[in-house]
Amino acid sequence: MANNGDQNLIVLTVYILGIWYTFQRMVESIDDIVKLDYQKKVVDEQLQEQNLQDKISVSFKTNTYSLDKVQDDLKELSMSIENKSDSLAVYVDWDNSSWVVEHTKQSRRVIRKSPDVTRDLAMPQVATIIAPKKTISETVTAEDVLKLDKDSGTYKPGAPLINIMGLKNQKDQKKLFKDFMDGKKNLEFSLQLVLRISEIRVGLAPGVNVPPVSIINCPFTITKLPWTYALPWNKKK
Repeated sequence: MANNGDQNLIVLTVYILGIWYTFQRMVESIDDIVKLDYQKKVVDEQLQEQNLQDKISVSFKTNTYSLDKVQDDLKELSMSIENKSDSLAVYVDWDNSSWVVEHTKQSRRVIRKSPDVTRDLAMPQVATIIAPKKTISETVTAEDVLKLDKDSGTYKPGAPLINIMGLKNQKDQKKLFKDFMDGKKNLEFSLQLVLRISEIRVGLAPGVNVPPVSIINCPFTITKLPWTYALPWNKKK
């Protein structure tokens, strides 16, 4: 017959196993979370190198996403460009800007999204001018993301900017997908933003010397967060 010490050990063992089982189920129930980070420090360094730190500021809205929703939620990005100068005009050359995806080495055309994109996507995009001391806010995506909605006759984002889940079905990207899910590697892409800066009176009129180009590389990193991120005391609000 088991003594009290043996009974206590059995109870303790069952208790620990119960806690471990509950903990494992909790971890499995937590959605995989990925985080999109805009490398603003890198952009600020480029602006300083080009002596533009007092003239321009570029920012993006980023977020965290669950893997089962990222395909729907990461189809476009919201950005703001501030003209901090007193007398310069900043032109955003959308057609010469591009998305660059590191793991595919793919370059993709940038589309500035309008409320109702009904035009032919092959048509050139008009440069956006930012007056002194003004800020523009735009939503941007990639041309190959847009799909024609036959009912409304407009183009709408129909695919993610970065197809994370699609990597596991690509033979040459399966290892990258596994490393990403294991937290060993990040996914990286960037927006190569083309700007032209001039005195307001010069502009971009035909026959006038075109202002020099400033190319700002805006990099982003997608990180697979550990499950501990979902714990209440770790999760950032």
